[in-house]
Amino acid sequence: MHPLNLPSFDIRLREGSGKTTEVFDPLRKKFVKLTPEEWVRQHMLNYLIVYRNFPPSLIGVEVRLKYNNLKKRSDIVAFDRKGEPLLIVECKAPSVTLTQDVFYQIAMYNHALSGKFLVVSNGLSHYSCHLVANNTKWTYLPEIPDFTQICS
Repeated sequence: MHPLNLPSFDIRLREGSGKTTEVFDPLRKKFVKLTPEEWVRQHMLNYLIVYRNFPPSLIGVEVRLKYNNLKKRSDIVAFDRKGEPLLIVECKAPSVTLTQDVFYQIAMYNHALSGKFLVVSNGLSHYSCHLVANNTKWTYLPEIPDFTQICS
């Protein structure tokens, strides 16, 4: 898989049915097909938990939502201690350029989820922003926020 701009870690891989490679997702507690996007998602999950102090019990993977009667899934949603969406992450494969369409996609998901922080990543580039000024203005952050800082 493609080297990423995220810390490496011990990742569990196995050969699945049909000679596909699978990766173990510790949050979903199962092996899933290893795609370039899943590679980024697993590294981002590890980064959020190990380096940004997000409790694993407060993170959802492929969280289902509805937008204009369409069923969608958000890659990663981290919740606050009250169970409210706090941070939403959209992961793309490293080969995907992070265009305005990707930001529109996460904004659409956030319309349904109402998180205060958004992150978009292709594993190489990461953009994070925070909703401020009475929930009317997004400001870009220099790094992905730390759970203990945004929950204090």
